Amino acid sequence: MATLHVAGHDIKVSTLDKELFPEDRFRKGDVLLHYLAVAEAMLPHLAGRPLTMRRFPHGIGAEGFFQKEASEYFPDWIRSVEVAHRHGEGSTRYVVCDDTATLIYLANHATIEFHVWPATADRLDRPDRLVIDLDPPDGVAVSTLRSVARRARDLFLELGLTPYVQATGGRGYHVVAPLDRSADFKFVRDLAGAMAERLAADDPEGLTTALRKNRRGDRIFLDVNRNGRAQTFVAPYSLRARPGVSVATPLDWSELGRSAPNSFTAASIGRRLARKADPWADMDEYAAAPAAARRRLDALNG
Repeated sequence: MATLHVAGHDIKVSTLDKELFPEDRFRKGDVLLHYLAVAEAMLPHLAGRPLTMRRFPHGIGAEGFFQKEASEYFPDWIRSVEVAHRHGEGSTRYVVCDDTATLIYLANHATIEFHVWPATADRLDRPDRLVIDLDPPDGVAVSTLRSVARRARDLFLELGLTPYVQATGGRGYHVVAPLDRSADFKFVRDLAGAMAERLAADDPEGLTTALRKNRRGDRIFLDVNRNGRAQTFVAPYSLRARPGVSVATPLDWSELGRSAPNSFTAASIGRRLARKADPWADMDEYAAAPAAARRRLDALNG
């Protein structure tokens, strides 16, 4: 047991030699070092947002779990927000990770992945992100996936949305636009769905919006389900619970052609951040109105 003094808080850390990524010999202490290294770039994407933690107390070789509810034993200085259940009684008390101390505390409790709402705690029913997740089946060439990302980018631009791209650290890419919070979740979810339908209609052999896997075949799934209330997407600079210790990484569009979804790892992300500013840092300056984008899309669809 050791104590880290982080952002004015003493955090007791333990089992630092435990290998959470056994194939990579990547220990819990390495996980903490990763989150300390990326905290400055990562926290703006976590701050204010209800958080879902993906925890692996026994390492990624064992079964982990998603945790939404803040544990009773979490210290009082960790911020949380009570979110009423949409259907039925009750609520969930979500952690909100606003500072480095919270980030490290959660990482010490084997939170490998950090997933966030596309809305902030002060405006829970007004999303400020629209996300299309490009989810490929096995065997799809990275060049094909990049081409789809560029087509999504072009549609976003045509609708007056400013597109950003993230290598998810997993199988695909996220294409994301900042919103001005003028619409509710249903409107944004419907807009994202209609955008995905337009993309799929232009390439029915390569793209699909089918929810059931057995209907997708070998096509790339355009997943817009992350735009629903209480849904999440992986936060920039989060580790992914996969061999290789990959990291979800925002990209400039000019980097897409040299990237793969899992290009960046815990071993390389520090060097990247030392030489390059976060490509998503200015995202909120380009927030757009979903209603205007919907009008443009409807006009395109005739």
